[in-house]
Amino acid sequence: MPTCYPIIQIKPEWVLQQEALGSKEKFWYREDDEVSRWLFKFPEPNTGQHWAEKIAAEIASRMGMRHAQVELAVFKEERGSATESFVKEGELWHGNQILAGKVFGYSSERRFRHNEHTLERIFQALDATFAAQAGRRRAKQEISDYLVLDAVIGNTDRHHENWAILRKRVRGSWRGMIAPTFDHASSLGRELLDTTKSRILKEEGIGRYVEKGPGAIYILGTEKKGPSPLQLVRTASQLYPDSFRPALARVEQISEVAIDEILTRMPSGWMTEIAVDFVRGFLAYSVSELLRLKQ
Repeated sequence: MPTCYPIIQIKPEWVLQQEALGSKEKFWYREDDEVSRWLFKFPEPNTGQHWAEKIAAEIASRMGMRHAQVELAVFKEERGSATESFVKEGELWHGNQILAGKVFGYSSERRFRHNEHTLERIFQALDATFAAQAGRRRAKQEISDYLVLDAVIGNTDRHHENWAILRKRVRGSWRGMIAPTFDHASSLGRELLDTTKSRILKEEGIGRYVEKGPGAIYILGTEKKGPSPLQLVRTASQLYPDSFRPALARVEQISEVAIDEILTRMPSGWMTEIAVDFVRGFLAYSVSELLRLKQ
C-alpha cells in the first residue's frame, strides 16, 4: 500500500499575512524555526481546488518540470493546499509586467478574456527580455513545458499573472530565469459536483469536457475566448515545433501506472471515488491526445 501524502496541520501562530494577489482567500505562513514561507489557499466551496493543486504538482514532478512544491494542509479544521514560496532571493516579474514592458500597447490590468495574451506575444516578450540566444531558447522551451502540463491537467487559468520570471540584481544588472510553474487549482474538473462528474462518466463525455474548457492564452488575438489548453498545444506545436517537441516528450512519463500511483496516495476522505474516477479518465484522455502529436 503506497504511503499517503502528508497533511500539514497549520497553527494560527504561524500566520504571517494575507495575500492580495488572485481571487481566492489565502495567507502566508511560516512554520516554527523554518526558513521557507508557505501560501495556504482555501478552496472555493464545493470544489476540489486543493486536491487539484496537489495532483498537478505531482504530475509536474513526474514530467521532470520545475514547479512549486504543494502539500495538503488543514487550518482550523478547514482543508486546503499549501504552496512553498520559491522566491528565496530576488523577485517575481509577472507575465503582465513583462508583456507591458516589452510589447507596445499591451493592457497589463485586464485579466479575464484578455485576447491580447497570445503565445506569439509571450514569445516576443521573452525574446526581448533575454539577451543571449540560449537564454531565449531555454525560456520558450520552459513556457512550452508549462503549456503542455496545462494540457495534461486541463488548467484553464494560465493568465498573465500565472507565469513569471524570477530575477535578481547581479553586479548592477538583472539576471533572470522562468519561474517554476505555479497555481494549478483550475484543473481536472475541480469545479464539478459529483453528480455532474458521474453523468459525464456515464455518457462517456470526458473528451467533450476536456476539449471545451477555454484557456487564458490565445492564438490569433481576435477570438472571443481562448482555445482549450489541449487545443492550444495542438496548434502551438505546429507553429513552434522546436520549443514544443521536448515538452511533448515529457508526456510519456504519465503512464496509467503513474496516474494510479499519484491518485492512490491521496488520503482517505480528501477525494470521493467519483472524483478519482473522473480525474483518471481526464488524464487518460488528455495524455492519449498529446501522445498523438508525437507521431
